[in-house]
Amino acid sequence: MVDTIDRPAKATAKDKPGKRIPKAGVYAEAGVGRAHAEFSIFEAEARGPNASASAEATVARLGAGAMAQAEVASASAVAGPVGVKLGLGVDTGGYIGLGGVEAKILGIGFSIGAKTSISFLNSELSFSFL
Repeated sequence: MVDTIDRPAKATAKDKPGKRIPKAGVYAEAGVGRAHAEFSIFEAEARGPNASASAEATVARLGAGAMAQAEVASASAVAGPVGVKLGLGVDTGGYIGLGGVEAKILGIGFSIGAKTSISFLNSELSFSFL
């Protein structure tokens, strides 16, 4: 709080009047330790123990999904459209919509769409088309 006491007020909005798209969702996360770095098309991240839960529904992408995640630790790297994640976790949930399909049970699963991936115990190889 001491570091932010003199921070100036700032507000931003991305919706344009008359262009609102109905969307609903919730997200909660807790964890210990996270390091993240980005440079050009490269990105790297390391995370300690963490857990999260999310649920969403959108009209724009005609989709809905929910996911619960628990992870002991992970390290990930992205170079352009290719990503690799090595970790130990138990993600469970799914998503279906115009953006694609994702399904995971205890960290084992896949996603097909703008991001296509395959996961095993939360280690993942992915390719992004966007």
